[in-house]
Amino acid sequence: MLFRTSAASLLLAAAGAAHAQSAPPVAEAPLRAHLSFLADDLLEGRGTGQRGGELTVRYLETQAAVLGLKPLADGGYRQKVELIGQKTLPASQLRFVAGGRVLLATFGQDVVFGNANGNAATRVSAPLVFVGYGIDAPDERWNDFLGADVKGKVLVAMVNDPQPTGAEPDRFGGKSLTWYGRWTYKFEEAVRQGAAGILLIHTTPSASYPWSVPANSFSHEQFHLAGKGNALQGWISEDMARTLLAASGQDLDRLRAAAEVRGFRPVPLAASVEADVKSAVRTVVEYNVAGVVPGTDPKLRDQAVIYSAHWDHLGIDPDNGKPDHIWNGAIDNGSGTAALLAMAQAAVKRPARRTQIFLWPCAEEQGLLGSLAYVRHPVWPLAKTAADLNLDSMNFVGRTRDMGVAGAERSSLYATSATVAKAMGLGLAAPVPDLGGAYFRADHFNFAKAGVPAFNVGSAVFSGDGHFDFEHDQSAEGAKMRAFTKDYHQVSDQYDPSWDLSGMVQQAQFTLNLGYAVANAPTMPTWKAGEAYGKVKR
Repeated sequence: MLFRTSAASLLLAAAGAAHAQSAPPVAEAPLRAHLSFLADDLLEGRGTGQRGGELTVRYLETQAAVLGLKPLADGGYRQKVELIGQKTLPASQLRFVAGGRVLLATFGQDVVFGNANGNAATRVSAPLVFVGYGIDAPDERWNDFLGADVKGKVLVAMVNDPQPTGAEPDRFGGKSLTWYGRWTYKFEEAVRQGAAGILLIHTTPSASYPWSVPANSFSHEQFHLAGKGNALQGWISEDMARTLLAASGQDLDRLRAAAEVRGFRPVPLAASVEADVKSAVRTVVEYNVAGVVPGTDPKLRDQAVIYSAHWDHLGIDPDNGKPDHIWNGAIDNGSGTAALLAMAQAAVKRPARRTQIFLWPCAEEQGLLGSLAYVRHPVWPLAKTAADLNLDSMNFVGRTRDMGVAGAERSSLYATSATVAKAMGLGLAAPVPDLGGAYFRADHFNFAKAGVPAFNVGSAVFSGDGHFDFEHDQSAEGAKMRAFTKDYHQVSDQYDPSWDLSGMVQQAQFTLNLGYAVANAPTMPTWKAGEAYGKVKR
């Protein structure tokens, strides 16, 4: 067994199986209490490798025990995750040499960069090559590295992925962003190609967020799992990219247009980069936190449904020179963390036929690292994991008439979601193209890549589908939600006691109801043809 319990408690759980067919109610009071505490300055932004993170883990494991969640096989609620932390120091420098000119790049304004090789000092002097979108996708018959050897070179690549055309309206997901368009994929592909490093050209439309997002991220300590990483990786502003390319005899817009055509080949630039990366390096042990509600069915309890929500945010940075230097992360993701605690409090009172696991991954803001570590070393066999239902950045505005389930359409979870929504008097938000690639930007995606049907359960407003159908003042409440974009990954993402959390409770209840529907069904969910990311035998 993967949790510590007794025969007597199992018999008691089995005796209650008749009452395990529906989810118990999620209460607002505990959700609000947890949220206000998790977003308090006391927890210092729940930073990875920081004191606030340690406090958060201690709080979560204590609450798990208080609520009655069963521990893991070792008797605790923690899963160790070993990380390498690297922070680019002010002494670091980067410059470009192009057309006989030296272009100095200012960190935070023109470029942001670091390394992921575990070294405190790294020098990179290498030619630059433009590789379009930096994608090698056999399933799309696309290879931006065709006919080129980029080993030892620094790649310059665009974010997002090739856009649809009249002849190929569905290539790379049509208007939706695919996994190949994510910055994490491109960093990983640079390593696979043997490149010396990679710089991504930032534009707000292609990245789906402003320059301040990567700038803030790279001003903090960056983390990665131990292993091979790039000696140089980061982002270059669009203005700096235009200047660099012009100095090397190229035009950014012409290169972009060429990169949209199937058969594009890398373009060597008459330019090089010289970087001296100084890093503060440390090994950090972080923790995923998990607790278990044992299933009641003698056969099905060996299978599990996972509910997940990352507990981390960007932490504290007293050297940022601003009066407020705590990234509290109330919505992202104090909301999901708190909601899982409130859901667990309900679930222990009425177990389902399958086992339920409440999982709080660490280091999501560092590239989904906690959930990646989990799927590499799962506490429950992935082949016996029915689904992962993830919560991230929840609805703080008010109740909606529908629920966003973007990504559920990839599996049978969509039909189950429709049934659950109807029973709650809700509709499902109408799908629209996932322009920001939301499906690939949260912890559920690591489960999907490992073969487990998974998606991020959202109210209509946070699912990435752009649909806003509030019960009350549609205009005012929609404006409140849209205004959150200016608080995303900013110190202004703070808890407000005046928030109407009825919509957050509604979202949590829908997720728990969906989890119970999966946990009590005779069979596990299945992927639709062509949608599975992994090959787990089920």
